[in-house]
Amino acid sequence: MGFGDGKVVDIHTHMYPPEYVKILESRTTMPLVRSFPGSEDPRLILLDTELPLLKEAEAAKSRGETPTSLPGRPLTKHYSSLSQKMHFMETHEIDISVVSLANPWLDFLSPEEAGPIAESINADFSRMCEEKCGRLFFFAALPLTAPQDVILSSINHVAGLPYCRGVILGTSGLGKGLDDPELLPIFHALAEAKLMIFLHPHYGLPNEVWGPRATENYGHVLPLALGFPMETTIAVTRMYLAGVFDQVPQLNMLLAHSGGTLPFLAGRIESCILHDGHLHHAGTKPKKTIWEVLSSQVYLDAVVYSDVGLKAAVHASGPDGHERLMFGTDHPFFPPLGSDEDGEWESVTWNGAAVKKAFGYGGTKDEEMESEEGKKVRGVMGGNAVRVLNLRRDGCR
Repeated sequence: MGFGDGKVVDIHTHMYPPEYVKILESRTTMPLVRSFPGSEDPRLILLDTELPLLKEAEAAKSRGETPTSLPGRPLTKHYSSLSQKMHFMETHEIDISVVSLANPWLDFLSPEEAGPIAESINADFSRMCEEKCGRLFFFAALPLTAPQDVILSSINHVAGLPYCRGVILGTSGLGKGLDDPELLPIFHALAEAKLMIFLHPHYGLPNEVWGPRATENYGHVLPLALGFPMETTIAVTRMYLAGVFDQVPQLNMLLAHSGGTLPFLAGRIESCILHDGHLHHAGTKPKKTIWEVLSSQVYLDAVVYSDVGLKAAVHASGPDGHERLMFGTDHPFFPPLGSDEDGEWESVTWNGAAVKKAFGYGGTKDEEMESEEGKKVRGVMGGNAVRVLNLRRDGCR
């Protein structure tokens, strides 16, 4: 997947530290981790759509039977092993990874335990990055269920960690969404600390949207392919309508999955605002256009799997849109089925191929590597992340 002498940087790649897995194993309600007869690996169960299968599998287990269908996904060595993460990087010629805790982060913890666990999780990531100095950086986890003073203290703490480059945030915020006014002090603190928000979906849309056949017949396709992107789109649009980007102009966000459907729907959002009498009469119309926000405060990852979506993401990001996109893999999710997980992953190579195809880059000749197309590809595949997130190897022994 490499090309020329450009660095490949993966800014969308997850890990569950062993301590986090133990927490999920101890839980009696979702999210949780469970082991079942007939499954070599424990199962990671995160989504509401998995609840019916979980109940059936647990009932079969209680009867001493092997469940015919298992909920969730196998929690393989790819989720927690640092050596496996490095093997994955070597296999796909990835020079640097910016790792983050995957959904549901710490959103399910009690206010009392959230702060200490966040500090411990972030310390785990710091140790990993120190061990692989120059190869790994991370987005920190925040204890969003804790009191505000604990959250602000956590922001101040992670801002001083040498390998931390931002925080990962889900769309529920403090529980009421990202347009919650109580989030403003947190957004201001993140902006002042120059910490990027990596916004990642988890909760999707209500199960009823998918219809009665979804659980039995459609697997995870509807909530992951459609629910996650729409969740991101709705969350950021709510922030925009609430004036967050106007009130916190230094806030920077990196949106997972190329911003969901924002690149495609931005024009429709702008038109609806322009023609909405309520916003105009109430004086709550955002000062910036959605296009201005996309080209100044929002970055997009390139986890969209096709050049069609990637072109939309580039164009929606402004005149220099190619400078606002960054390559990602979404590892360890979407592993190959029925083949060696230690080999090449289609979900990764598709993203790399989409970047090259989006810019018409063949990469077969030296002159193409120095062409405008080649420079744009090198930027998306790594150069932009190095510049925006300051991914330097200074101080590595």
